[in-house]
Amino acid sequence: MTKLSLFLGCIIPNRYPGIEKATNLCLEKLDIDCSNLPGASCCPAPGVFRSFDKPTWLALASRNIVLSEEMGRDVLTICNGCYGSLSDANNELKDNAELKSSTNAHLEKIGKEYRGSVNIRHIVEFLYGEFGPEMIREIVVNPLNLRVALHYGCHLVKPSADRQHGSVERPVFFDELVEATGAESVDYPDKMACCGAGGGVRSALLEKSLEMVNHKLSLIRDANVDCIVNACPFCHLQFDEGQAEVKEKFGLEYNIPILHYTQLLGLALGFSPEELGIDLNVVKNDEFMGKLKEPWQE
Repeated sequence: MTKLSLFLGCIIPNRYPGIEKATNLCLEKLDIDCSNLPGASCCPAPGVFRSFDKPTWLALASRNIVLSEEMGRDVLTICNGCYGSLSDANNELKDNAELKSSTNAHLEKIGKEYRGSVNIRHIVEFLYGEFGPEMIREIVVNPLNLRVALHYGCHLVKPSADRQHGSVERPVFFDELVEATGAESVDYPDKMACCGAGGGVRSALLEKSLEMVNHKLSLIRDANVDCIVNACPFCHLQFDEGQAEVKEKFGLEYNIPILHYTQLLGLALGFSPEELGIDLNVVKNDEFMGKLKEPWQE
């Protein structure tokens, strides 16, 4: 199986360490050869850096890739934005000799050289491609009786020509991995709509960002689910902290729990909610936590 280096990005170690813990527990349980990536920086964020200064974006992204090249490992991301930035940079540099040369001119100043020898993997597409839903289902020890509203996020499936994960409007690969845990992936309107966090919207236009996430939360609430599952810490933050902000701004309370996929998978593999950091979210839902604890209390 492919050897990997784990690229954490910015938000997970700073805001959601539970996702990092859950990821490491799942990787170990699945016997995946994955090492830390010492010296990694911000990916950098694809919607901001690339828009203002493409050479700087490529230099910063390629430096992260080179760190993994020096280890002889593909990069494993657990964030859609990191996946989008590093994957897009890697594809551009591999396909454009002029860009590769100009980027390496910058890297040469710090004794680095981009070779284009590794691939960028997202935890969801990696598990789907290397294991598949059936294999995941076989190793589940605690099938989950949960109704899940799945949020794919933008960068996981777009641009579709590069991602090649099937339909952009109605993808199924992530749903299949969710249902491999025993949970039910519940359909709802505007499932593929953006959460409103990326592209600098949350930073520059917070009220508009909250209007977008409020729209999705209202539809998810009406779908009568137990939780929202994502594969991106920025989407995770938008749904988690965003619920508190929506309550303050609009007076609307949802209290819908948020899980990263590795936390959902970790539950199905037999880890407790506390081991997976599910109790560290802004949203606190005692009824949901009680439901998760039942197998460990028997």
